[in-house]
Amino acid sequence: MIRAFLALPLPDAARSALAVQQYLLPLPRREPPENLHLTLVFLGEQPEPVLETAHEGFARIRIAPFPLELRGLGLFGGGKPRLAWAGVAPSEPLARLQAKAERAAREAGCKIETRRFTPHVTLGRLPAMPADDRLRLERAVAESRFQVPPFMVEEMVLYRSTPGKTGSHYDELARYPSG
Repeated sequence: MIRAFLALPLPDAARSALAVQQYLLPLPRREPPENLHLTLVFLGEQPEPVLETAHEGFARIRIAPFPLELRGLGLFGGGKPRLAWAGVAPSEPLARLQAKAERAAREAGCKIETRRFTPHVTLGRLPAMPADDRLRLERAVAESRFQVPPFMVEEMVLYRSTPGKTGSHYDELARYPSG
């Protein structure tokens, strides 16, 4: 079984801007800059034959390069935030690409979560926090004017995710260039 996901890698300039933002926020646990990405489809634990079929489906997806802009910050988890994220400006090409990737994964036999796709880059995971710390983080997120200039999306990457004591480690399994 291989734990995997399909994502958009981020250019160095975007990762640097995100890393600066991470340090401006009172995050107790930050994602390492090398792990920052935008997940298109989380595949979960898959047997190798299913993952190989998904890989073949992803390889057939054709996309023209398109601009993408990271904009805004937020928290998932409502009154008990569990994750801090950077958002993505609305993008029809991104929505189409994600739908194609999800379709290819389902056709390969992957059981994909049915919740609506909310494009984001995870900045940090949040343990249970004292109320003062949570309020400080919520205020910092609400007051942020975070924005990264648009960059071109030119490829997707299939990653293996290996959980560890200090977070997950990602290894590239395949690249799918635009064209």
